[in-house]
Amino acid sequence: MAASTTTTDVFLSGKYKTVLIDTSSSGLANPPPKPLLIGSPAEVAGEFPVMVFLHGYLMETSFYSQLIQHISSHGYIMVAPQLYKCAGCDSTDDINAAAETTNWLSQGLAAALPPQVSANLAKLVLAGHSRGGKDAFALALGKSWTPLTLSFSALLGIDPVDGLALCCCKFQTKPPVLTEGPQSFDLNMPVMVVGSGLGEDKKYKFFPACAPKGLNHVKFYEKCRSPAWHFVAKDYGHMDMVDDVTNGIGVALTCTCESGSSREPMRRFVGGAAVAFLRAYLGGDDRDLMALQDTPDIAPVQITVEACL
Repeated sequence: MAASTTTTDVFLSGKYKTVLIDTSSSGLANPPPKPLLIGSPAEVAGEFPVMVFLHGYLMETSFYSQLIQHISSHGYIMVAPQLYKCAGCDSTDDINAAAETTNWLSQGLAAALPPQVSANLAKLVLAGHSRGGKDAFALALGKSWTPLTLSFSALLGIDPVDGLALCCCKFQTKPPVLTEGPQSFDLNMPVMVVGSGLGEDKKYKFFPACAPKGLNHVKFYEKCRSPAWHFVAKDYGHMDMVDDVTNGIGVALTCTCESGSSREPMRRFVGGAAVAFLRAYLGGDDRDLMALQDTPDIAPVQITVEACL
């Protein structure tokens, strides 16, 4: 590991201007299996790593536009498929749709990007939030019916959740991802898990916690093998990394989760931690990641850090 530094630029917007591309209105000759929101560097020629980002339960990809642009501004192509608009508890179809979207990238992504931008699919990352975090782990663990034609280089789970808590009962939703025993995930790639300190708390007495204890980020990290990182934002909630404004169902979804005082610091933290992780494991520069470990108060929120290296 390189010597750490106590300063980092990952929590600020990066050097690249970005563009958001909605493939549902782009008229592609080879359209993706699901509509995509793509965040890409713009106005500069270059080849950039790609992140497939899976949204949370009943969420729209547009709710993550500010997070997508933050990461993209640091030199990453973000590909966020709208896996569904309405769904039940079983996420099997989500996982298969994510696999189909991933396979499409090698044939169709180039036509969707700005003409001077190209995708480096040898540096392909998988990420997801909430149920999308569970779906990302499931896909990386080979739980899709659709065989993958591309390989992932890293995995990020943003407050992943593998089930529900109703009354006094907790249960995993299909297909179950959390398995018995520590370090049981055979992923063969670096993993970062981000958790919310308030995710386990109920906002209202008769509503379940959005990230219930025993099914959340803590258990996901426990199942990971080296190298794995675990960041927890103490005073922020399960939905605090989404956009400041989420219209329609987004209003209801964000209102049911306990939250911090403002989404902007949590969103900058999640985006910045992702960039630090990707710089380390895709770019070979771990200075920002080690700075977060050695001096966690450089983050815009109060965090705890664990690492299995």
